[in-house]
Parts: sequence; structure tokens; C-alpha cells
Amino acid sequence: MRAGQEGEPADLAPEEKILAIIAPAKPSRTRRVLRDVARVVSTVCNPFVAPLVLFVLLCAASTGSVTEFWERLGVCAFFTSIGPMLFIFWLYATDRISDLDMSERAERQKVFSVFVVFFFLGTLTLLATRAPAVLVATMAGYTAASLVVQQITRYWKISTHALGITAPLVALIYLYGDEPLPFLILIPLVAWSRVYLKAHTVAQVLAGIALGGLSVVIFFRLFHIGWR
Repeated sequence: MRAGQEGEPADLAPEEKILAIIAPAKPSRTRRVLRDVARVVSTVCNPFVAPLVLFVLLCAASTGSVTEFWERLGVCAFFTSIGPMLFIFWLYATDRISDLDMSERAERQKVFSVFVVFFFLGTLTLLATRAPAVLVATMAGYTAASLVVQQITRYWKISTHALGITAPLVALIYLYGDEPLPFLILIPLVAWSRVYLKAHTVAQVLAGIALGGLSVVIFFRLFHIGWR
């Protein structure tokens, strides 16, 4: 084929012509928009933010004063969100993990071992300070779920985003009945975002959803938290 003929620019060097042929096509605008939406959903509904929102609501409903609210929330927020999140940032800043999502399964397993300790210490602190049963049950549920995730991650990459959004919503429905039902749309939305971004398979997000729901139901029953 002569230079300048169909599909071959005349002013490109041979290596540039090869790159032009094998380079992937530019994503369509629709695909770019969907990718950006998926990233926003994954960021907003990440496993550190969702528990924080849940504990804000639970502390507001189970404490009798402003001082008690902030004391309980401080404990819950530190052990489920602030502490683990600062730990992740430190690992990333010191090149101990490749990215903030911990894409490598081996990295996730080690990090989740530390998360188990955070949640367990949070549970002990709430027990020692005679916190309301609903707070202890929720923290204990997160402890158990993180331990299960840590073990599963040795062999498989279960979705903590799916778990992280499911557990708070199941807890709220368990406590408040049908009022939080409209927010259930967040579960398939988060699941879609993780699959679309190729961070997880469908099976991995479904497993995360199942584990999140089961951990809440089991520990609320163990601590005799009533179903509304």
C-alpha cells in the first residue's frame, strides 16, 4: 500500500504507523461518562464513609445528651473509619501498597488483618464504656465481617464496597422498618460500579452483599436487637 492511501497517513514514521494500528480506539463519550459515574459512586460509597454515616445515625438515636453523642461517635468513627483510613493513606504514602483500592490481593489480606484489630478494639472499648447494645452489636458485626473478609482474601477478592454499603442499609431497615427502603438502590448501584470498573466480578460483589447482610442480622440477634 502506498503512503497516503486508505487508512495510512503519509507523514507517519513506520513505528508511528504501527502504534496507530494497534492503539485502542478512544472511548466513546457515553463510556467515559459511565466510567466517571462509576468512579464517583465507588468513591462516595466507599467502605470507610458508609459505616461513619451509620454510626452517626445510631449514636443520635441511642444517646441521651450531646456530650454522650460525641463521645460514642468519636469511638465508633475512629475505629471504623478514621483510624483505618489514616492507616491506608500511610501505607500508600510509604509505597507499601500499590494504590488506595489495594488492587493486589496479597496487599488486601495483610491490611485487613489490621482492620480486624481496629474493629475488635472498637468493640472492646464500647463494651468497657457500657455503650448501648446497638452500637456494640454493630461494631462486633464489623469485626466478624472483616475477619471473614481477611480469610477469604487469601484465595479470592471479595468486594468490601458491596459489603460496606449493604451492612448499614440492612441495619437501618432492621431498626426502622420500611422507611430506609428507597436507599436500597445504592446496593445495586455500588455493585454495578465495581463490576464496571473491573475491580470485581459479579460473584465477588454478590458475596460482599451477602456477607454484609448476614453479619448484621446475626449480631443484632445475638445482642437481642429487635426487628421493627
